[in-house]
Amino acid sequence: MSNLNEDYPAADATMATTQTTAPAEEKPKAEPRPALSMFDAIAVIVGVVVGAGIFRTPSLVAANVESGTMFLTTWVLGGLVSLIGALCYAELTTTFPHAGGDYHFLTRAFGKKLAFLFAWARMSVIQTGSIALLSFIIGDYMAQIYSIGELSSVIYAALVVVLLTAINIVGVSFGTGVQRFLIILEVLGILFVLGAAFLFTPNEAAAVSNSGSGNGTSMGLAMVFVLLTFGGWNEAAYISAELKSGRRGMATALIASIAVITLIYLLINMAYLHVLGLKGMAASDAVAADLVRVTLGNTGMVLIGIIVTLAALTSANATILTGARTNYALGRDFPVFSFLGQWNTKASSPVNAYVVQGVVSLALVGLALFTRNGFETMVEYTAPVFWFFLLLVGIALFVLRRKEPERPRPFKVPLYPVLPFIFCLTSAYLFYSSLMYTGLGALVGIGVLVVGVLVLLALPTIEKSMKSRT
Repeated sequence: MSNLNEDYPAADATMATTQTTAPAEEKPKAEPRPALSMFDAIAVIVGVVVGAGIFRTPSLVAANVESGTMFLTTWVLGGLVSLIGALCYAELTTTFPHAGGDYHFLTRAFGKKLAFLFAWARMSVIQTGSIALLSFIIGDYMAQIYSIGELSSVIYAALVVVLLTAINIVGVSFGTGVQRFLIILEVLGILFVLGAAFLFTPNEAAAVSNSGSGNGTSMGLAMVFVLLTFGGWNEAAYISAELKSGRRGMATALIASIAVITLIYLLINMAYLHVLGLKGMAASDAVAADLVRVTLGNTGMVLIGIIVTLAALTSANATILTGARTNYALGRDFPVFSFLGQWNTKASSPVNAYVVQGVVSLALVGLALFTRNGFETMVEYTAPVFWFFLLLVGIALFVLRRKEPERPRPFKVPLYPVLPFIFCLTSAYLFYSSLMYTGLGALVGIGVLVVGVLVLLALPTIEKSMKSRT
């Protein structure tokens, strides 16, 4: 790769990447501008992380621990591990703010070829798979509230992708406004669950056992589920160039978000434990629904469905908002995908990148027509590829410290290199676990990544053909 300071001369200073050698009459390309407040950034991060997972995974964690104390401890540890990762990202995002996020970090550390594979993975596996996964959750709950036929879940999921993509295409202000509204509704929903748990618990429920679940214990497996539930805070990297408070503000947004998320998770898991006990949680397939059924009866079941839907909508909207930024960065670096690198100044968003992301997400939703377990398939499809690249981002921190030591770093990871090493070790373990505990979906996701390798190998020929035509 050529000199990185020439490739990104203004992305690091003012985020205007117009080449100095461009002809005087050429109009500068539209670029991301600071448009997000600190609250917007925190709303996006919290919205991505606190999704429907907290209403599904606690029962899996409970089945793998010995006591209620150990159960709550796993969630505290999950917050600490996530905080370590957030500190690593705080250094990267404040040192190299860019709409490309992880893509930009990997480019600077390892070159454009590896970064291309990451962008390909985001566009075809990681982000689009997450959008489809969250849409399936919404579709499943909406189908229970109001069925429109055998394919209700798939139809609702597709409508969610189209609607949220359209909202974000309208503009970043509208998209983040919707995100603020959704996060407020989500918090109100969580408060409803907490109120039901602590104010309306029947006497017989208060006496439930918090001793071992009897299913055997595996602290390591429990932590896998906990950290999967904490996943998503790294999406902050994709809005680092659009934060009004500047580089230092991103570190504050990341740390504050992890603190808020950990508090939310602790409170809601204390509520589950209080009402259902450890054994009751371990035996539950829908822990939040069971909590509401015990406390409020069947009248609360529709409400919990709405709450879970709101949580998934919040995460889906934030995921769509951040996901298109990688496609935008890919389009800026590779002529074949140049249509993705167009920034709409009026909307302050990468419209083409949103459209492509939406089309791929719809294609993945369509896979539900051929599988009965859309949610589980998407988890398997995305997890190994996600943790592999998150590990590479952790390694990139070490590489960039050595490669660009003179670079001003408004925020540095404390206790370096210990904390970044823990972050890399955790990501490596989850990459291994996602391969060991998943099935066919993981192989399909890896297969799509291999297709990206083939596209990368063919790029020189394709670009040469494009130049000859012009």
